[in-house]
Amino acid sequence: MKRFGLFGHPLEHSYSKKFFQEKFQREGRSDCAYENYDTENIYDLKQIVKDNPDLVGLNVTIPFKQDIIPMLDNLDDISQKIGAVNTIRINRQDGGKFELHGYNTDAWGFELAIRPILRPHHRRALILGTGGSAKAVSFVFRKLNIEHFFVTREESRFHYSYADLNANTMKAFQVIVNTTPLGMYPNVNECPNIPYEFLTHKNLCFDLIYNPAQTKFLEKSKEAGAFIHNGFRMLRLQAEKSWEIWNEPIYV
Repeated sequence: MKRFGLFGHPLEHSYSKKFFQEKFQREGRSDCAYENYDTENIYDLKQIVKDNPDLVGLNVTIPFKQDIIPMLDNLDDISQKIGAVNTIRINRQDGGKFELHGYNTDAWGFELAIRPILRPHHRRALILGTGGSAKAVSFVFRKLNIEHFFVTREESRFHYSYADLNANTMKAFQVIVNTTPLGMYPNVNECPNIPYEFLTHKNLCFDLIYNPAQTKFLEKSKEAGAFIHNGFRMLRLQAEKSWEIWNEPIYV
């Protein structure tokens, strides 16, 4: 049996377990299982790996994508550049020892999800939030030469605050990506505090949340005329990339 799982908190909203269970059933993989490891304590990681000797790989979600890095043995180039990890490969050794290798597949999924819906005028973006997912989005925008800024609740010389957003900023930044958990199930009535009334058909609003399929952020953006997209395709793409990483051969 090969076991995989999701590490983070809270996990009741997550589709990852269902995605992999359906994948295993569809592909006739009776030798594979996927579990949720829901914990608020990041230091549970190594005990979970130790207690489950058949555990091969983990996905990592909020709130651990950045804080987990010091607990890993090494990082791939992309996760080093981003400064966040959402996939761990566990390499087992003799005597119960193991190594934890960190990767970032969020950037992979986000790039493939947003590329087809970008238009020539989508040259500047606002990223709502500054967590691990926001860093992956920023990495992709740098790669695509899209100028972008983060939006935070606090005043900063380097970021916009929500109080800074007005008609001019909504016009100047054609792409808006929500990387915060605002609006995620079960808190479906929450949304980032942006001036939705100034959005137009020229804006692309992308929410990394996929449960619910249309968050309050997307609903209000659509009402203003913006083109909207949720995070479901990104989720599937990053999950398949995780599966590829977990099953790469180990070269000694």
